[in-house]
Amino acid sequence: MKYILSVLAFVISVATFSQELKKNNIPYYQVPEYSETFTAGTMAARMVDALGFRFHWASKNLTNKDLKYKPNSESRSTGETIDHILDLSYIIVNSTLKKSNGKVDKSAMSYEDKRKQTLINLKTAADILRNSDDISQYKIIFGTTEIPFWNQVNGPIADAIWHCGQLASYRRSSGNPINSNVDHFRGTVKE
Repeated sequence: MKYILSVLAFVISVATFSQELKKNNIPYYQVPEYSETFTAGTMAARMVDALGFRFHWASKNLTNKDLKYKPNSESRSTGETIDHILDLSYIIVNSTLKKSNGKVDKSAMSYEDKRKQTLINLKTAADILRNSDDISQYKIIFGTTEIPFWNQVNGPIADAIWHCGQLASYRRSSGNPINSNVDHFRGTVKE
């Protein structure tokens, strides 16, 4: 019965994801409905969903001026910060896919490509986590080194959330603040 419920939940999340893609062409316009049960998997998925929502809006409709902005010569630019968040999203999704991490060639990717891939990576990871009974199996893998899932929380997930805050601050400084209708607390957008 538990297996059937897991499969049903996965089918529903895929259908929701498909509807979201049709509406926005990328995920996380809004945070998906929360799970009815609290498990390690649903909690980890919700953290990734929250990251996806924050990244969606922090990175939406950036101009070339925004992408080049950096507060000083020692900082990353907004564009470089998006590259870093994309790298973190690969670590997150590769963990759930049980794949080793390696260098990803982003040289041919546009800002929109990077943004979309980041959001797809996060949605993929969240859906896998949401339907998992044991998230300890999703280790961060670098070559032959395996790092426990715990490090996913204080590492790539928290780091990416931190950098979304930087994106929000940078874009405000470059004159293009986030849509004021975004409600981060509820994970919705006022229409």
